[in-house]
This record gives sequence, structure tokens and C-alpha cells, in this order.
Amino acid sequence: MPITADYHMHSSFSGDSNAPMEQMIRQAIQSGLQQICFTEHLDLDYPVCPDTPADYFLLNTDSYLYDLIRCREKYAQQIHICFGVELGLQPHLTKQLARIVSAYDFDFIIGSSHVCNGQDPYYPAFYENRTEEEAYREYFSSVLENLNCFDAFDVYGHLDYVVRYGPCKDREYTYETYKDIFDAILTLLLEQGKGLELNTGGLRSGLRGPNPTAAILRRYRQLGGELITVGSDAHRPADIGYAFDAAADLLQECGFSYYTTFQKRTPSYHKL
Repeated sequence: MPITADYHMHSSFSGDSNAPMEQMIRQAIQSGLQQICFTEHLDLDYPVCPDTPADYFLLNTDSYLYDLIRCREKYAQQIHICFGVELGLQPHLTKQLARIVSAYDFDFIIGSSHVCNGQDPYYPAFYENRTEEEAYREYFSSVLENLNCFDAFDVYGHLDYVVRYGPCKDREYTYETYKDIFDAILTLLLEQGKGLELNTGGLRSGLRGPNPTAAILRRYRQLGGELITVGSDAHRPADIGYAFDAAADLLQECGFSYYTTFQKRTPSYHKL
């Protein structure tokens, strides 16, 4: 297996997962992974919905770290376990997120956009009364706004997350349609020294490819990008390492020779 590190996974410390941490770890070992990074959700000011109460995506980081250290010691001879977080970015949260980042010794931080102008594109209401392109453009523009406000992360997660939930998903979606915004995003990521995530969760959700699409990954590489992590976005044991062989092939097709892992926010490169 060319990729032996899953750098995007959640346990019951994330509001949208019921999986005990040890179950996730044991499945990762069984799957042949050598390294994993838990990236539990922390989405401050997430909109309250019937199925997401006010504290749904708040993270008890101290309890999470306690259990992770315990599991890291218990399974030290079988797998390397890293301490990560997935920060839900919004422009008005910059100072609060910066305080959290400085308070904990994270190995790895994903910056993600789950909320765009007060709405999560997961819900159909985000797409009402406008075209799919208009909704996608609003989301991608909000990603660029987040990048201009906050850069205390290592990679941007599932860059085109919105496409998972659009009315037509990726049926009519192309990089070329949004080239102006994507090139601005990728250029800024490179200027900030940040990486991209290849998230195989898009394949599980019925897309033709991962998040982001192959064309975006290829463009990032053309512009000089090398920092690329691979994550399954698993919220249950069965999804750990999902489609990693396909991900390795795709990265090579896009011009990458290595994928990246992190420890103490420092990247290491592993040959595909």
C-alpha cells in the first residue's frame, strides 16, 4: 500500500461521530496503516439546526488529548498516533482560533470551511433560490476570505467540500468554471506555505473523484505545490484508509512523487 498514513479521521470526540477512539485505532492497525492523525472537529459558532445543537461541534480538547495520549502509549508498538484538529474557519473567529492553536501542541491542523455566511452547504437551504454555480461561487469566495484572515493551519481540507452536497454534485462541476477563484486560492496557499488535502470522502459521497478534484490537485502541483496530505475523513472504522490505492495513483498522475505527514507541525515526505 503506497499510502500508510490517514491524516483525516474522527472519533466520538467529534459531534458527528459515535466511534470510540480505540475502535478507530484497531481498525487502522488491521488495515495496515503505520500512522494516523485524529483531526477532531472544532467548529465555533456553528449554526444551530434541529440536528445540531449549539455545542454540537465544540471540542473538549483536554479530554480528547488525555485519551489520545493513553492510546498512543498503549499502541505505540503497532502504530504512530498524532494529535490533530480540524478547525472550522470563519472570518470573525480569527482571534479565538489563534488562541486555541497557541494553547495546544498539535501535530497537525486542518483548516476547513464548513460554514459559508452562516450556512453549512450540507443542508439544501444553501442552494435555494439560485443556481448551483452561484452557490458554489459564494462558497469558494468564502474560502478565499478565510485564507486572507487566518493562516494558523497546515493544509486546507476538502477544498471543494460544497460539491459533495450540491443539487447535481459534480455532474456539471469543473475547475475551469471557477478557475479565477481557485487560482487565487492556490496562489495564496503557496505564498503562506500551506498545503492541500486529498480527501477521499468525496468518493464515498458519490462524486467521480476526491475533494478537491484532480484538476485542482494538478493545478496546485503546476504552481509548485508539494505539501499534500491524504485523509479518508472517516467517522467510523469501516471508512479508514478508504480508496487510498486510488488516491496514490491519482497523485502520481497529477505530478506528485510524495505525500506528507506532520509531527509538531513539521512536515515529512513519503515516496508514493
